[in-house]
Amino acid sequence: MHTVNLLIRLVEHHQLLTYAIIFLGVIFEGEIFVISVGVLLHLGALNLYTTIIIVLIAAFAKPFLGYALGEFLSVKFKNHKILNYIKKRVYILLPRFKKRPFWSIFISKFIWGANNIVIIFSGYEKIDYKKFFKAEALSILVWAPIMLSLGYVFSFTALNVSREVWRFLLVVIVLLAIYVIFDKLVSWVYELFEEYYNEQQ
Repeated sequence: MHTVNLLIRLVEHHQLLTYAIIFLGVIFEGEIFVISVGVLLHLGALNLYTTIIIVLIAAFAKPFLGYALGEFLSVKFKNHKILNYIKKRVYILLPRFKKRPFWSIFISKFIWGANNIVIIFSGYEKIDYKKFFKAEALSILVWAPIMLSLGYVFSFTALNVSREVWRFLLVVIVLLAIYVIFDKLVSWVYELFEEYYNEQQ
């Protein structure tokens, strides 16, 4: 029977690859990767300070890259069907995006799957860059510790269930699925609130 020590040794023997995956994972996805990083930190498989630096560098690189991509798309593909669909989705989820871009960008960080689109859309709509980056920076400084802490909690919970590596991973995956469902539920409630708020205006 393999314990979680197998997972720890695997990560320790492939540190550079692990950090590269974390960096790319934070840029392209975010939540799931940072929660997973929290799990590995709790297990002691990663160096705390190195990991936090890499997570923060990737998290701050993401808005730069996404905004630049949005600007590029606004020049090359201004009225493309996909971009019009993204625009429609953003305004359904965040109808006050144009009036209150700062808080819309900030809130999008906590809606699973929304932040990537909002970052690109901010560049596409040429939102004031200082306002955009301040909103992103503030959201990252709140979001990153919350996601890492969730990873710690998931790892602690899974270890209390079993130290056998496959059961441990199964518990972590189940907790991640619960988190995603909960986040989607909160997003849906927020969307209903925004619709109700707009109807009252």
